[in-house]
Amino acid sequence: MNERLALLDAVERGISEGEVLRLALQHAVAELGGLGGTAHLCGPMSALRLVSAVGLPPALVRSWEIIDQDGTAAAALAVRRGTGVWTPRGSPGSGCPLESGASPGTGLAAVPLPGEDRPLGALTVVTGTAGEPTGKQWDFLGAVAAWAQDRMAQAPLPVRPAPTEPSSLLQQQALQAVRVGTWEWNIRTGWLFWDDASMAVYGTDPADFVPRVESWMKVVHPDDLPWTLAAVERAIRNRSVFEAEYRVRHPDGSYSWTQARAKVVLDEHGEPDRLIGTAWDSSESRSARDALSRALRHMNDGFIAADDDWRITFVNLEAESLLGSSSAELFGQVLWTLPSVRQIAGMEARCRKAASQATGASFDVLTPASGHCYHLRVVPVPDGVTLYFTDVTERRRHEAERAASERAASERAARIAELTAALAEATTSRDVVEAVAQRVMPPFGAAGLLVQAVEGDRLDNVGAVGYPEAFLALVDGRTRVPMDPVWDAISTEEPLFISSAGEYAALYPGMAGHQRESGMQARAFLPLTASGHTFAICVVAFDRPRRLADDERTLLTAISALVAQALERARLYDAEHTRSQELQRALLPQKLPELLSCTTAARYLPTEQGMDVGGDWYDVIPLSAGRVALVIGDVMGHGLSEAATMGRLRTAVHTLASLEMPPDEIMSHLNDIVSGLGDDSYATCLYTLYDSTTRTCTITRAGHPPPAVVHPDGTVYFCDPDPNPPLGAAEPPFDTVELKVPGESLLVLYTDGLVESSEREIDQGMAELARLLGTRAGEDLELLSDSLVSGLLPTGGTTSDDIALLVARLHVLPSDRIASWPLPTDPQAAGLARRHVREQLSDWGLDGLSTTTELIVSELVGNVVRHGKGPMQVRLLRDADLVCEVSDGSLTMPRIRHASETDEGGRGLQLVTAVSQRWGTRYTPTGKCIWTAQPLCDTDGAMPHLQEFDLDSVAPLE
Repeated sequence: MNERLALLDAVERGISEGEVLRLALQHAVAELGGLGGTAHLCGPMSALRLVSAVGLPPALVRSWEIIDQDGTAAAALAVRRGTGVWTPRGSPGSGCPLESGASPGTGLAAVPLPGEDRPLGALTVVTGTAGEPTGKQWDFLGAVAAWAQDRMAQAPLPVRPAPTEPSSLLQQQALQAVRVGTWEWNIRTGWLFWDDASMAVYGTDPADFVPRVESWMKVVHPDDLPWTLAAVERAIRNRSVFEAEYRVRHPDGSYSWTQARAKVVLDEHGEPDRLIGTAWDSSESRSARDALSRALRHMNDGFIAADDDWRITFVNLEAESLLGSSSAELFGQVLWTLPSVRQIAGMEARCRKAASQATGASFDVLTPASGHCYHLRVVPVPDGVTLYFTDVTERRRHEAERAASERAASERAARIAELTAALAEATTSRDVVEAVAQRVMPPFGAAGLLVQAVEGDRLDNVGAVGYPEAFLALVDGRTRVPMDPVWDAISTEEPLFISSAGEYAALYPGMAGHQRESGMQARAFLPLTASGHTFAICVVAFDRPRRLADDERTLLTAISALVAQALERARLYDAEHTRSQELQRALLPQKLPELLSCTTAARYLPTEQGMDVGGDWYDVIPLSAGRVALVIGDVMGHGLSEAATMGRLRTAVHTLASLEMPPDEIMSHLNDIVSGLGDDSYATCLYTLYDSTTRTCTITRAGHPPPAVVHPDGTVYFCDPDPNPPLGAAEPPFDTVELKVPGESLLVLYTDGLVESSEREIDQGMAELARLLGTRAGEDLELLSDSLVSGLLPTGGTTSDDIALLVARLHVLPSDRIASWPLPTDPQAAGLARRHVREQLSDWGLDGLSTTTELIVSELVGNVVRHGKGPMQVRLLRDADLVCEVSDGSLTMPRIRHASETDEGGRGLQLVTAVSQRWGTRYTPTGKCIWTAQPLCDTDGAMPHLQEFDLDSVAPLE
């Protein structure tokens, strides 16, 4: 079995389709021990046409010339199912020859011929006594069918033998005898009409004609039928013109050439319905075509003709030389399979495009093997395409040389114009260096560029391109020394040109180290002079010896003047921009505080358009009793005035927050400050007060985007949808919003520059911010801040507005670190408060703070009993400090005063101040609260600062 397949593979390619099918059948019958076999190909409609038979007499297979694809014959079943079929003798699928019992055999074994979309046909073997094929035999039949399909795809079109040259009289008689027949085929029903002329062309007696398409299939030569049917199907599928030339069998067994042409007629739905065409005997037109072929064969240009499938049908002598093969070897081969053609880049795609569009095309192609350039003309023709090759190697070389000379001159002028424009737009020193590198180095073929600024007797690198890092480190900060080409050019203020490494070593032997480290050969040292002094130098270097012509030296000298003006302007800008950035950094928090109530991270990105500072700012302000203020704002505009306004607002917020004012009152004071700056001053602000003991956020905002709240489960929402107007345009009072948040939630504050840009509306930016927060809320805050900024930056990574971002993870003070007790407003309250405090501090292991805390709470409760009103409450918080709070229903705030020696009271707050680290007061919804804070580290029982306080002047505690 393997030997037969190897024998088939050894068959030379390019044999006819009929020979391919004959060989396949012979080996299939022999391997199965069969009696004979047949090969059918799919035709129009549902017909299978017999194209080859081996081992079977004609009388036996006559009824198999046309088989219905929808029938039960083994070949039809194999085509429909796409797999091998076995039908025993006498079964419905066994077919006519065996049903009659006219020949021996046990059944039929059929396999489909594979195709791209559907089977091309089927191979059928009449089995002998062995019966149904074994598994290995089925595999063999499938392999033979695949071999047949592969070789059929490579089979050449049939070639007609050249007729003998007729005399002029015979030609005239033949031409007069030519008749053109008309025919019509109903694609859907298979009905076929031939007129009398068509009957003569196809050699059919009208009395024997059956008006079915099968009648046409029977008279077509079996070798011509596959590609002719393919042309029919292609015309129907593409709704185009069918045109083919094929051989027709006459009743006497002879063949003649016939040419047919038809048009597809569509129905009212635009679907193919009929083919209407003509047919005529084309045997006599061969002589005229032979004369044309002789002329084409010997012309100077290469000429190739190919059919619609790009199979070569004609090549002349010049084309043979180009393709490297003879006509006999090239005929029938697909053009794109030739090695000499595959090496030509882009030829196939452009030729196919011209053929598909049915329009001519002309372009140059380069043959890698010979190095020749050919001008190729592609001309589509009705039955394929023709290609004309003209050798234009020398012509293109001269054209290229002339164009290169003209282009070099124009490009140099254009680049200088571009350099002038680029330098005019350059703002920083880096921009100047990049502009020179992009527009000066290429036209001169330079490999390196170095710009250094003169700083006293030292040269500092401004920018460089093309130099090794080691060399740049060597020359950065180089001091003035004698016999240095850079300092020589600066001192003389004249350009210096060195053409090679040898010349450099001869002129400056002490600088050999610099020469080796740089890797450069030739250099042009161009001093940069502006406003009457030389402040920098530009070195243009080459990695090979290069002697610049006089016009090139003049041009570089002129360029250096342009570079000097641009660089001087850029250095002033750099200095101003550096000062602006330093001012901006000084106005923002240098470090965020570390708090137990929340963990924070912040980012600030200044705008990259212009050097003016912006007014965006943020702050984290620790407050009493586990509370913290998170603030962000944006002063509208850019410049020093806006930066100063931002600094004033930040200072005011710090002051007002330290006074424990409510958020809405703080916002009212800020509004007064901005309103006092003028009618054109506006700012937005968002103030959030978070209490870690109650998980409450109190939010007030003036014209600012709402904060994003992210719950631990990843839920994201924006609170407070309705803002107050911006500061400077608002009318107090300001609305506030209170919400409770779960512990470990995120609070994200930002300015509009983060979510709004020229590419994106603010609503879209906020939606994208919510998406990023929902997927990355669990990240470390520093990583999360970087992710938010990078994910929301506009395309290109630059922004036209400042960006400020403040992210806080909110923690909750555990309930076991909070203790509170209601107290009566009578003289016994102080003693009761001291007992509660003493017991709670003992439970917390803070006995060392008991004495001072009892003193503090006793004084504060005593003041409430004497001057305040109920209800009264004492609360202890074990936060970063020990916080002691006493609340009552009075709105009167205590204040420290200096008591004289005869005063009986007024010293209580002085004592509280002396023994606590800090203290303060704040309003509550029901009155006021006085609080103190003591550091937890002071647990040894000592009373801080009491040594500075006169205890003799303190009234005794009740």
